[in-house]
Amino acid sequence: MGFGETRTGNGFLAGIDPRIKLCVLVIWSFVLALATGFPGAFAGLAGSLALAILSGPEKPLAFAWRLLSINLFLLFIWLVLPFSMPGERIWSLGPLTLTREGVLLSARLSVQAVGITMAAMAITTTTSVFQLMAAARSMGAPAKLTAMMGLMTRYVTVIKDEFDRLVWAMKIRGFKASTSLHCLRSFANLAGVLLVRGLDRGERVYAAMLCRGYKGRFYFSLERQVNRTDIITLVAFLAMATAVSIINVIHRSHY
Repeated sequence: MGFGETRTGNGFLAGIDPRIKLCVLVIWSFVLALATGFPGAFAGLAGSLALAILSGPEKPLAFAWRLLSINLFLLFIWLVLPFSMPGERIWSLGPLTLTREGVLLSARLSVQAVGITMAAMAITTTTSVFQLMAAARSMGAPAKLTAMMGLMTRYVTVIKDEFDRLVWAMKIRGFKASTSLHCLRSFANLAGVLLVRGLDRGERVYAAMLCRGYKGRFYFSLERQVNRTDIITLVAFLAMATAVSIINVIHRSHY
């Protein structure tokens, strides 16, 4: 069973071994997530930007738009955290109080989230799904987990297409979204039909896999070996990760 190529970047990172890229992503994500101040967070964001440039996206504007759409959940952080964290008051309206500490924490979390997402996109846009699965499996990831991730990546677009068809069918029958009870009932029916069709599709896919000799696991093999360029790339990003960690330690010691 094969998984199609999903690469949209052909820069320097496209030629790096998938295992090296996976190591870089994991280490960089931890370093960014553990940043406790703006110096470390912005240093990590700069490293993620370097990864994005090295990925060589074919359409930089599409890359930026996708990055923005993925990080839309940050809006909820800005709607809740600045008003719920105690601290120095900046502005208030009735029971709502905007605090300086809440704004600063929301800003830092946003920088970290954008940096981690950008690094993940740089890696995934230069590596096919099959290569990522093979790299994760060769590094000791559970077989079931890698299979689930691969199948999810492959069929999430299929479920989306099914959802779009159902919504289109509702619209040509005169459906218009509103807050009425009928509308809510229609959305509930839509979710139920989508769940049933997804279950049916999963059973048919599983039957097709059994017909092709599937015995409960996927077998992967990486055709290439780690070379000097891969090692240099890993060492370079380990040095960058160490530098960001040192910045975090220095900032923490001053505060």
